Amino acid sequence: MDSYHITGGKRLAGEHRITGAKNAVLPILAGAVIPGGVSKIRNCPRLSDVDAMVRILEGIGCRIRREDDSIEVDAGGVDSCRIPEHLMKEMRSSVFLMGPLLARCGEVVLSHPGGCEIGRRPIDIHISALRKLGVEIRETDGGLACRAANLKGTEIRLEFPSVGATENLMMAAVAARGETRILNPAREPEIRDLQDYLVSCGASVEGAGGPVIRVRGAGPLKGAEHRVMPDRIEAGTLLAAAAITGGQVLLTGAMPEDMEAVLEKFREAGCLLRTEGDKIELSSPPRLRAVDSVVTQPYPGFPTDMQSQFLALMTVARGECRIRETIFENRFKPAKELLRMGADIRIEGPVAVVRGVEALRGARVAAGDLRGGAALTVAGLAAPGETFVENVCHIDRGYDKLEVTLRKLGAEIRRIEE
Repeated sequence: MDSYHITGGKRLAGEHRITGAKNAVLPILAGAVIPGGVSKIRNCPRLSDVDAMVRILEGIGCRIRREDDSIEVDAGGVDSCRIPEHLMKEMRSSVFLMGPLLARCGEVVLSHPGGCEIGRRPIDIHISALRKLGVEIRETDGGLACRAANLKGTEIRLEFPSVGATENLMMAAVAARGETRILNPAREPEIRDLQDYLVSCGASVEGAGGPVIRVRGAGPLKGAEHRVMPDRIEAGTLLAAAAITGGQVLLTGAMPEDMEAVLEKFREAGCLLRTEGDKIELSSPPRLRAVDSVVTQPYPGFPTDMQSQFLALMTVARGECRIRETIFENRFKPAKELLRMGADIRIEGPVAVVRGVEALRGARVAAGDLRGGAALTVAGLAAPGETFVENVCHIDRGYDKLEVTLRKLGAEIRRIEE
């Protein structure tokens, strides 16, 4: 597997335009199955997860055309409701096809999804919610067989504001008779982006970002053109890379209004932030100060997808920081690797206690998941000496050539292909 070779200690500076959001493009590509026509999805990042989704779409009969940052999905030839098991195992986000295929075909057969090993991520919430719409779900050896002979709108309260369950419900409900009311939905900005795409296809969906989402079953949908929103996690990761190196970076094409919980923690760490329109500029002090507490929460709280990067950031901040993870139980896996780099981290159940050290040191470490790999890369940028980050295939799932972006900002980093 490929790895990164980083020579740390270089101050990052420069400008970068944020790419399309991984967490938005995947459900939108899945949703492109619902209309019988052609959808053109623009601002698609080059990610291995996007490549996997494209292979799944082709596997069920879609015709795909890619040009620059656009993906054209012609779903007119969909001829299968079975998602190949080997492709399901590649990525967790393949579960997003449950709702679209139920809406389009009335059935779907799938195995349990794969993805990063960051703890239990059961799809029980998806299953119980879809059953309330009238979906019959039968467990098979290693998977699920779902049928929707008569989807009927109803009121569904989610026990937890799951992003995936909210999106699956929205997409299935466009084919249900009557109105579906989703209570306690996830409110992430990516939910709004999916709503915008569905509405452009002719669906009746409203309320994304609020306490209730309403979906009224409409007639056949048409294909549409849609531009994917910018990736707030890529933006946060690059801000962390600049901050840990005492650098200064200007991000364009961002949506700072969707990142306030993250930006506030950078301010607490002593960074100077300026936001205007789609721009975020960060200037870092010579040494960061520790933030007293970080608690991951559903949006608009601090995102779990930024927890690992902030863990790395706090390893060199002056003072002590307590980071509580409330979403996934295994998201402190990078801590073990950061200890190899000289970090002072103590894990107390769902809390990581981080005491900042004067400096990290280069080491050979291994990425165990997407955001953990990004965190180790961020740490390596600040560590004197050489750092090797192995298994960067995890990083490729959510970042479009991260090493190229960092090199343009002044990092000494290269990919070693193996």
